[in-house]
Amino acid sequence: MSSRDWSVPETAVLSAIYDACRSDRRAVLATIVRVEGSAYRRPGTKMLIDSDGDGVGSLTAGCLEDEVRSLATAVLESGQSRIERFDLSGDDDVWGLGIGCNGVIDILLEPLTDALEPALSAFADGESGTVVTVLDSETDAFDRGDRAYYHEGAGEFRELVGTWPDDVTTRLEDAVSSLATTGDAETVTVDVAGSAVTLFCDGIAAPPELVVFGSGHDVAPVVELATLADFRVTVVGFRGAVTTGEKFPDADRVVSASPAEVRDVLDLDERTYTVVMTHNFVDDRIALEELVQSPVPYIGLMGPHKRFEEMLEAFDEEDRAFTRAELSSVYTPIGLDLGGGAPYQIAMSIVSELLAVHNDRSPGHLRDRDGALHDRIDVALGDPSQQ
Repeated sequence: MSSRDWSVPETAVLSAIYDACRSDRRAVLATIVRVEGSAYRRPGTKMLIDSDGDGVGSLTAGCLEDEVRSLATAVLESGQSRIERFDLSGDDDVWGLGIGCNGVIDILLEPLTDALEPALSAFADGESGTVVTVLDSETDAFDRGDRAYYHEGAGEFRELVGTWPDDVTTRLEDAVSSLATTGDAETVTVDVAGSAVTLFCDGIAAPPELVVFGSGHDVAPVVELATLADFRVTVVGFRGAVTTGEKFPDADRVVSASPAEVRDVLDLDERTYTVVMTHNFVDDRIALEELVQSPVPYIGLMGPHKRFEEMLEAFDEEDRAFTRAELSSVYTPIGLDLGGGAPYQIAMSIVSELLAVHNDRSPGHLRDRDGALHDRIDVALGDPSQQ
């Protein structure tokens, strides 16, 4: 596996898994299903291993990938899924020597089937959901690998493998709906007729959308880095600007429109983030007025404070005053204060701010963060006595 295959965005990993499902390739899907302590990646992280040992995605910083590929060969030969535990916290076993994650990782390895196709198809269409997989069961009612899919848009479960009683899915509904929205994953245990069933609830959230307005040379680095950070990116050119897919190969979509058509041409919702960098004062003004009337949580406007003040003054002369609520989503000057001024440094500043807003974080040094680096997920299950 090359370093490029190891570092692809999560959207690309899911796309590769989807392609493998539809092509009936012999492959193994490896998924982190539980983490105790610290680890490089979180539950839900996936790696696809083909029959020739090639892989897409990463489960660690490269510490375990060779071992996972070796285990995948055994899974393909047996046709049976397995859960492997790697204890990276100790000093006395091979996995604790020099790796430094200081945690315990459980990885589910399973032969890839078309059971995941509905979930991956929904993801490709920009829809969210949660895949629920049985890891262990004390009752014959469930087997390891039984699987259901909760489609967030439809608000319903679909049986993929095995039979899922309504009382179980009803108790899971609130939890899996929340995980579908956030894209988080967690392992839970439910009681089924007095027997414990361990389930892995894997939220697969539709990736956030980024719309970049502009067609200058400084747009391309923003598009490239945002794509690597798992945004689906649309580039919009104004006033007949040369805006083509060839110019922005990393963009998912490239369109031409007028600034006044922004809300008509684009689907702007709470998962859409926008960056305005046309460097045209008039176009930026029109785009800003359109965007503040949409539900987007982030409007990044290129330019210094003075330029924005002049923009507001021009609006004021036209008797257009913005409310505090309208301006709450405007970030200008755009980006985090990282101190760089080169094109990719500016792009890094912009995408870093996008990630901070999307993840509801106040940017700061991780050394100053108390507790775990990744938020712990508390999944609340429905009360069986209320069913």
